[in-house]
Amino acid sequence: MRRLVLDLASALRELVAPRLGAHGGRAHARAGAGGDVTFGIDAEAEAFLAEWVASHAPEVAFYSEDRGLVTPAGGASPEHVLVVDPIDGTRPALAGFEAACTSVAVAPVRDGAPTMGDVSAAAVVEIKSGEWFVAERGRGCEASVPLAPSTAEDPSRMFWAYGFRGRPARLLVEVLGDLIDASSVGGGVFDLGSASYDITRVVTGQLDAYIEPSPRLVEEVPGARAAFERLGGGAVLNNSPYDLAAAVLCVDEGGGIVTDAAGRSLDDRLLLGSGREHQMSVLAAGTAALHAKLLEEVERGLARAGELANLRPPASASALPD
Repeated sequence: MRRLVLDLASALRELVAPRLGAHGGRAHARAGAGGDVTFGIDAEAEAFLAEWVASHAPEVAFYSEDRGLVTPAGGASPEHVLVVDPIDGTRPALAGFEAACTSVAVAPVRDGAPTMGDVSAAAVVEIKSGEWFVAERGRGCEASVPLAPSTAEDPSRMFWAYGFRGRPARLLVEVLGDLIDASSVGGGVFDLGSASYDITRVVTGQLDAYIEPSPRLVEEVPGARAAFERLGGGAVLNNSPYDLAAAVLCVDEGGGIVTDAAGRSLDDRLLLGSGREHQMSVLAAGTAALHAKLLEEVERGLARAGELANLRPPASASALPD
């Protein structure tokens, strides 16, 4: 399985790398299963994925953003399922930036629906450089770059990332604003456009943390879901399992700490799906001390967002700004 995930991630990277920065890939092809825009470059990668699995692992099922769940031809019952994001960071890829990855995880198919904790092997490959991470549960993480998880403990000096794609900006900044202000001079804060890139950089030490509280906003703050749906054209666009499964295992096995934005394990979260009920908040950090401080800051930020919502007129489509 380790070989399978790395081979597939590398093959997808070989397809996409020559197209980095190409404006032709920016055409909108259709909407994916999760509601996000499928660009032309995404459609090419998804078609290649289906062909590659049929040729190299025909007995394996796969789940991707565009196709959803695809089972083996002939009705055979698969023993494993691949969870694939052919391009995690489509927008950076279209701009020719390095923060775009291929992400592949695999889990056995058991009785009942597989979960994040069932992922047995995973690979993340940076499209522009070819740098790679590959992890096996219980056997560690290897990479083509040195693994040196961040040792930072002070939020005011941390280098960290979060994501804006599909998130109402004012609402998200209400939650993260104090952290943005605290670290923007003594540290650094980035929206790099790829959860896989951001999360794996915690175990290289390039980033100290990755914070994504948006699913908690949707669930806990009045009016937030409507704001997300307006921005997403009726869909809520947050991180789904295909965005996270590979990178989370790499951090778990590479010496970092990763939970949801309430400090809970992601292991029991469903692996196959992209709807709102499958989406996950994430908080990854290099040290337990920093992770604990960031959880406290997220709680304070969510409280501020809730107070903002309560000050606005209820039951209005414009109750929160997007």
